[in-house]
Amino acid sequence: MPMRRPLLPAALCLSACAVNPPSEPPPLASMEEPSALLAAPDEEAARAALPAGTFSGVEVEDARDSLEALLGEPQGLVVARVVENSPADAAGLEPGDVLLEAGLGPAPAKKLGYPSDWRALELEAEPGAELAVFFDRAGAGGRATLALEARVHPAGAPPVERFREEERVGVVLRTATEVEARAAGLAPGAGAVVVGLAKESPWRTAGVRFGDLLVAAGGEPVRHPEVVLRAIAAAEEPLLLELVRAGERRSLEAPVSSREQELTRIWVPLLFSYSRERGASSTSFLLGVFSYERTPAAWGMRILWIISFGGGDADRLREVDA
Repeated sequence: MPMRRPLLPAALCLSACAVNPPSEPPPLASMEEPSALLAAPDEEAARAALPAGTFSGVEVEDARDSLEALLGEPQGLVVARVVENSPADAAGLEPGDVLLEAGLGPAPAKKLGYPSDWRALELEAEPGAELAVFFDRAGAGGRATLALEARVHPAGAPPVERFREEERVGVVLRTATEVEARAAGLAPGAGAVVVGLAKESPWRTAGVRFGDLLVAAGGEPVRHPEVVLRAIAAAEEPLLLELVRAGERRSLEAPVSSREQELTRIWVPLLFSYSRERGASSTSFLLGVFSYERTPAAWGMRILWIISFGGGDADRLREVDA
């Protein structure tokens, strides 16, 4: 006569095989992103008509080179390219140099972190102005002076990127176009346009609207949409926002929130289990003698492992009277 194995090892196995909880929260189901705002406006003709500013001959990029660094505030700009026979070439700058600070004439040098910081200096200066630059080259500090020239052709347009925040506000931001930024008094690459909001976002109640251009958050100029994201993450009270809407500058206090928490899983070994996640639920009794599952589109029930039935949506809409 075969020996019966105890149920405890089976229970321990079920426990060991339990699904680990997700490491990332699910996307906000209520996020609204109007289709009209999915793409940045085509403003190339208007951009070409803007004052071109001065020319330094250096193209810069974000100097952060790791995921951990990207989570923090940037420190410096890496030289991606130096145009031959340009002011930067004459001053001795090389690709790979990290530009840390720069200043025009007797003005104090400004710390550099975003490409908009460099473009702001190029637009602020007059042809012939001297731009003092402090840089790092392979761990050694250096100083260079660039004699800026008049720019003949417009600089390349900054890339348009989208950034999502779904922990405390529920907002989607994109970088402003150069036309939008400069109309608001910002450098190309600065500013953040609101292109998505969750239905329950506290910023809706505060008065933030689709298409608003954020120019300052928590008292700090928005040199890049990341400035807004960091201000949201650090906020312990309503966040002071400055924005431009239809050419008018406004200030408002926008509160932050947090994710709702809910019980989604109950499990009693061998006897009962229940889980609920994003509209779907699953219930089971007595090692699966009875189970019931429901989703927004269908439901199913099973009894004694062999009897099952269910129902759900068809592949067509109901007909209605005209």
